[in-house]
Amino acid sequence: MTQFDKREKAYESKFAHDEELRFKATARRNKLLGLWAAELMGMEGDAAKAYALEVIKSDFEEAGEEDVYRKLKGDLDGKSLAISEHRIRKAMAELANAAARQVMDEAKP
Repeated sequence: MTQFDKREKAYESKFAHDEELRFKATARRNKLLGLWAAELMGMEGDAAKAYALEVIKSDFEEAGEEDVYRKLKGDLDGKSLAISEHRIRKAMAELANAAARQVMDEAKP
């Protein structure tokens, strides 16, 4: 194997690893968002966990995070909770940062 081949393989490995971490962080953020919204809707225990799983699954509807936002906004509005777009998006950003930190901490050897 040439030096170039070794570098190419190392780059591909790093790319795959980074993509895996990004996927895990997004899934973790969605779980945290689900638990956050569940608490706002008065859910606890297994009901909150089940709702968090629904939020995770909602992210597979389309690329990006708009599907998750629509799920949260629709469910919160359905419970007559007047949660603003700003507040939801702020929670999404804050929990994305928290999830990324958690995933990176877990990935450390």
